[in-house]
Amino acid sequence: MRSWEWARPVRPARREVLAAVPELDEGRPPLLFVPGFGHGAWAFAEHWLGHTSGRGFPAYAVSLRGHGDSEPAPDATLRAYVHDVVQVAADLPRRAVLVGHGAGALVVAHALARYPARAAVLVAPVLGGWPTFGAALRRNPAGTLPAVFGGRLRLAPRQLFSRELPDADARRYAARLGGASRRAQWALLNPDEPEAAVGRPPVLVLGSPDDRVVPVSALNRAARRYESAPLLFPGLGHDMMLDARWREPVDAILDWLEKEPAAGPSRA
Repeated sequence: MRSWEWARPVRPARREVLAAVPELDEGRPPLLFVPGFGHGAWAFAEHWLGHTSGRGFPAYAVSLRGHGDSEPAPDATLRAYVHDVVQVAADLPRRAVLVGHGAGALVVAHALARYPARAAVLVAPVLGGWPTFGAALRRNPAGTLPAVFGGRLRLAPRQLFSRELPDADARRYAARLGGASRRAQWALLNPDEPEAAVGRPPVLVLGSPDDRVVPVSALNRAARRYESAPLLFPGLGHDMMLDARWREPVDAILDWLEKEPAAGPSRA
């Protein structure tokens, strides 16, 4: 804990946490899913929580403050979102694997400096910066520009999902999206560099070359940060956990965890 954090603590907030736990405890680390801005825990509860539990891993998803059914927080900072993740992870029965999607990956990257995760997974990571903003502005100027002035970032269904997902499902999911706080959105424009992760946990970066929010160049930059290469899933959209072929990326994550010694089963 830094001295300035003692002096200026983050205000507590009620947080929504959804869970799916295997019937048999095999000592595997829990996964804590962190949704991106505008999404809530529901985005993982739709498919990935139950599937993860079915493969023997305890699964949890948190709605950051101001998202889902968590407490409203119109003035929340990125630091407050990081606090939410660290506090929820610390309450889990074992050291967790942190899985962040979209801007939730940036939250996870910062949380790794404060929480000794078993491993981390960055799914279609939005780590911020002007190159990322420029790509978003080119692809969706009407939905992106208002966010610069404190408005809500608006993404069209076909920016988030592949053509394989039926239109009705794409519209239904898009209708559930909310917004992040202005201060958190602004933090994406010029984000602070995440501090070094505690204990240097293994980090997996995955995404899609057909993502209309995160270009492959951004995936490569994110993976290089953790001395790896991104795992790519052609044909999937940005919201991989809700897309038609949602099983492919989550099975890849779980397969990686089963093979990664540092993230394997433990009774500790």
